[in-house]
Amino acid sequence: MTAAIVRRFGRLALVAAAAAALAGCGINSVPTAEEAAKAKWSDVESAYQRRADLVPNLVETAKAAAASETTILTNVTNARAAATSINVRTEDLSDPATFEKFQSAQNQLTQALGQLRTVVENYPQLQSQARFADLMAQLEGTENQINVARMRYNEAVQEYNTTIRTFPDAIGAKVIYGAKPMIGFKADPGASAAPKVNFGTGPAAPAPGANDNAAPASSAAAAN
Repeated sequence: MTAAIVRRFGRLALVAAAAAALAGCGINSVPTAEEAAKAKWSDVESAYQRRADLVPNLVETAKAAAASETTILTNVTNARAAATSINVRTEDLSDPATFEKFQSAQNQLTQALGQLRTVVENYPQLQSQARFADLMAQLEGTENQINVARMRYNEAVQEYNTTIRTFPDAIGAKVIYGAKPMIGFKADPGASAAPKVNFGTGPAAPAPGANDNAAPASSAAAAN
């Protein structure tokens, strides 16, 4: 074997070793984990948008049967507007302040919808409407999708955050990509407790006993 061939093999070996070293330092693993988390975030956004699209129809359908519950219906509409006004770009997934605003707005809509569900229990005529029942079924399915999407996003975020903090991937993450940890969803405040609502003036023809424990209108406003 000539010296030239030896040198050529030597150079190839060095290139292969360098490539292997770089691959082991997060060159591929960091962006792969990042893109996986971003893809899961898209699923979260899609599920939340589906819920937002259902809200206007729910409110309009409820107005006819529960017109006296204007405070709660207004709260749902306002919460929906606030939730859809905050957009989190993929580059914002490492910004705790922006992510917190997004989650807080979505939590407010979740709470407002919980109040709407409680209203439904006091209005049998609303429950009997096929259109409203279909919308509520769609909402339940959508919220299940939201829970699954959030869970999968959190899993992807955990994998990404672990990747950028562990050796040797942390080298490429810090030196090459300047990677920052992504923010995951936290449990909603009071998620384990059922929503509590005090109602004001009931419907013109309430179901027997439906409003026996109704609070004054001022209390309803304060509760919301």
